[in-house]
Amino acid sequence: MNIAMKGAGLLGMGNPGLKSTQDRLDRMAKRDNKIAFFEQQKENLKTMKTDSLEDISRKLEMLHGYDDQIALAKVEFNNSQVFHMLDEARELGEKIAEAAEKNAPKTPEERREDMIEEATGVDMDGGILGEVMDELEDITEEMTENAAEELEEMTEEALSEQDLKQAMYQEPLINEDSVEDDLLQDKYKRIDYRV
Repeated sequence: MNIAMKGAGLLGMGNPGLKSTQDRLDRMAKRDNKIAFFEQQKENLKTMKTDSLEDISRKLEMLHGYDDQIALAKVEFNNSQVFHMLDEARELGEKIAEAAEKNAPKTPEERREDMIEEATGVDMDGGILGEVMDELEDITEEMTENAAEELEEMTEEALSEQDLKQAMYQEPLINEDSVEDDLLQDKYKRIDYRV
């Protein structure tokens, strides 16, 4: 009699966190050890020498006894699986009950307290006020950067316009009389000899 556990995933069969799952694994290991032991005993019977009819009958009895022990180990495990499924179902039910208790409807006072904590950010896990402040900081930072860039561009434009205006209103630095004097000095250089 083997018990096939269909839908075992629903009952937490693969969940190593359940105590009943660990118990099941222990029972499986115990069963496998028993079966391996009796299989080894059966193998040892093959090497056993029998000379008489009594030895052969005793060997056959031992072989049937080992087969019975293997079958008994399997039956014990299958029976324990029934209780295992019940244990797992109970544990899973307790976990579901705890989760349901956490999500149970709250009284109006509890909801109001939760809303106040969330709005003021008292819980420090992302209250609405904290989120708004973070967004405000980001916006302020972005606006400051944009304003600084615009101010820099406007300053550069104003400086370039001012330089252009100054260049237009300045008198020419070169005077015609001074140009003629410079030319004459180039032709005639003054020589100063002292005796």
